Amino acid sequence: MKEKIMHGVFALAALTSIFAVVLICVFLFASGVPAMQEVGFLKFLGGTGWKPTASNPEFGIFPMIIGSIYVTAGAIIIGVPIGVLTAVFMAFYCPKKIYRPLKSATELLAGIPSVVYGFFGLVVIVPFLRDLFRDYGCKGQSILAASILLGLMILPTIIGVSESALRAVPQSYYEGATALGATHEEAIFRTVLPAAKSGVLAGVILGIGRAIGETMAVIMVVGNQPRVPGSIFDGVRTLTGNIVMDMAYAEGLHREVLIATGVVLFVFILIINISFSILKRRDPNAG
Repeated sequence: MKEKIMHGVFALAALTSIFAVVLICVFLFASGVPAMQEVGFLKFLGGTGWKPTASNPEFGIFPMIIGSIYVTAGAIIIGVPIGVLTAVFMAFYCPKKIYRPLKSATELLAGIPSVVYGFFGLVVIVPFLRDLFRDYGCKGQSILAASILLGLMILPTIIGVSESALRAVPQSYYEGATALGATHEEAIFRTVLPAAKSGVLAGVILGIGRAIGETMAVIMVVGNQPRVPGSIFDGVRTLTGNIVMDMAYAEGLHREVLIATGVVLFVFILIINISFSILKRRDPNAG
């Protein structure tokens, strides 16, 4: 009887998670798709003008899509190499005396609130970039500032998952490589790291999900200008920032269009997860 009850509890918990996802999807698509149809899919996704309160309102989110892609790509370029190399160091090179403080520091990074990251970026990163790239027209709040900040924010996720994946590789992989004449570095980077590729990719995907969905910290450093950027020193507005900044006073079609923006963001995350699933199936070491 106890086993049947617990089986039911576990099944209910699983169904609750599925039901929550389905409910969110229904809400987003039921409210967002009609707004897309009213505005026009091409005008909504490809329009470059965002003037929701004008006499002839425009609801083009193309600049926000480009802004989100640029900021996320910059965070990947900065955060992924640092995160993976830090995980390799912690798994194979780090002395025991340093490991615990370093592990605690990376875990502490994951617990810092987003608004604190935002204040750090606003007070430290933005003035630094403004002074360093003043000759290039950088005003501080830019794609580069948001990319650096997000690169720092995704480090704990990438480091934690990648280190676990590296430690899960059987020791025989390393020993076999060294027995065949490989050096310590060659055994790690040519044998162990490729064997842990599936887990490392999982950490990267989770980091991308946080980067593309981050709101508060990005709003404080990205400039929030709804335009197509010309360089990494320009300010932009992301999809999440657009929703947060306008939702407080939006009503009618404007509000529905913001929900439709959430649909686009949801589709982005879905595409990322599907891409990861495809890569995992093609990876012979995924199992």
